[in-house]
Amino acid sequence: MPMGADRRTTADDAGDDAAPEVLRAAGVDLVRGGRHLLRGVDLTVRAGEHWTLLGPNGAGKSTLLALLGAVIHPSRGTMHVLGRQLGRVDVRRLREHIGHINPRHPLLSPLTVREVVLTGATGTVDLVPRWSPSPEQERDADELIDLLGIADIRDARWPTLSQGERGRALIARALMSRPSLLLLDEPTTGLDVAAREQLLTSLDDLRREQPDLASVLVTHHLEEIPASSTHAVLLRAGEVVASGAVDDVITTERVSECFGHPIRVARLEGRFVARAQPGRSLARHPR
Repeated sequence: MPMGADRRTTADDAGDDAAPEVLRAAGVDLVRGGRHLLRGVDLTVRAGEHWTLLGPNGAGKSTLLALLGAVIHPSRGTMHVLGRQLGRVDVRRLREHIGHINPRHPLLSPLTVREVVLTGATGTVDLVPRWSPSPEQERDADELIDLLGIADIRDARWPTLSQGERGRALIARALMSRPSLLLLDEPTTGLDVAAREQLLTSLDDLRREQPDLASVLVTHHLEEIPASSTHAVLLRAGEVVASGAVDDVITTERVSECFGHPIRVARLEGRFVARAQPGRSLARHPR
């Protein structure tokens, strides 16, 4: 049984009028080299929900995100992405409807911000030779650039951008395919506090503008959970400690258990803050 499974709250108890499912993991294990990277994961994400995956380093957050994005397949259990079961669907077609944001985007060419956003229409890192965007694609790119607050740097070239500017450009790029699901793997990595706040504010704005979009964000810092987050999962050693509505999951007791250290959790103007509490570290459960 997953750690804390007897007291988990989940989204699976939603009523008949609930939004459609975007993701469903049922009893998912992932084993590599005889080692469990994920064990017994159950998770349901619905349209319009915004989940945060939180846990210490090595907890399996990015691994779970790769599973949710149809990048890898489970060793055991079932994984449904956008209503289709992995192993029974062409994942290339699935990925066309998933916006996956990697802050370590491997672009080497000095494209402008607008050109980077337009590569989201082709799903390529660089511009496709002899390809020209349609008027609709150009209009979509400009609207997304405005939405993400980077209109003043639309002609700036990639090598000159700050990490925060790149992060917002990559979100706009991911939205070019009009995805049903947005996946963000530690999007605030390497950002100073001002750039971090700008990016998180852009996410909050995006979620208001696109109410049916579902998203999953990975972090190991409570301060990086956007105010618009609706749900959260706490992961530790590949197992779910708690899962459900964000206010039920991100609590002093559960976060302390997840990180193996007494941590006091509070909310300030809709955002979470964390402080270590004096005392000994909590005893870790066997892995």
